[in-house]
Amino acid sequence: MPKLSDVINALEELYPPRWAESWDAVGLVCGDPEAEVARVLFAVDPVQTVVDEAVEWGADLVVTHHPLYLRGVTSVAATGFKGRVVHELIRAGIGLHVAHTNADHADPGVSDALAEAVGLRVLGPLVADPTDPAGRRGSGRIGLLEPPLTLTAFAARVAAGLPATATGVRVAGDGDRVITRVAVCGGSGDSFLAEVRAAGVDAYVTADLRHHPVSEATEASPVALVDAAHWATEWPWLRLAERGLTEAAAAHGWQLETKVSHRVTDPWTAHAPMNP
Repeated sequence: MPKLSDVINALEELYPPRWAESWDAVGLVCGDPEAEVARVLFAVDPVQTVVDEAVEWGADLVVTHHPLYLRGVTSVAATGFKGRVVHELIRAGIGLHVAHTNADHADPGVSDALAEAVGLRVLGPLVADPTDPAGRRGSGRIGLLEPPLTLTAFAARVAAGLPATATGVRVAGDGDRVITRVAVCGGSGDSFLAEVRAAGVDAYVTADLRHHPVSEATEASPVALVDAAHWATEWPWLRLAERGLTEAAAAHGWQLETKVSHRVTDPWTAHAPMNP
């Protein structure tokens, strides 16, 4: 049975912390490096329901995409929900490890998993990492939709390929437009709208698109926008990360059980449709 430090080393070979953005907080949040690990749970958010699942399943480590803390703190008292998460994890002997923007930039990473989930063949990054001589790492991905579909049909494929959420999938663009070349970015992606236009794609799949950037983007170019829930666009990466750790465990001869959480931690819980 591997130690926690062994498992963390394997995860950091897949998603080196040096690939994370300077503002990010990745790596081991809590846990004893000498503790043995038999069960690893993968989830997007380090929230209470995920901790509950980890305790119920008997996990020794939780790997999340989103950090628990992005800024420095002076207290982890259980008077707040983040402090309670820390206390419950430690009390149960469960470690917490985060792979965030280092997993976004990896090859394969979060956007590769999103591209696969919506039926694209990846060509390369939307914004390449200049430190990668192979030109494969970076933010977002560009892919081909084969065979091409109308925007309406492609949006339906996106909705079917991602885990269901209350908000579903929103679309901006001509539903009859034929979509062939697509950019994707798991998580919040409106900061890349200029790069999307420059990439010459027909559509862009991402999350958290806001009114003004979308309004300006649709006026500036005919690129269709497909907006899904933030959690849903990043959830496919959990399977990718699980597969990577499982392969590392097999190479090292570790007896390791893994599980992907299916608990929906998207914060939106209901959708009241309006009559058009």
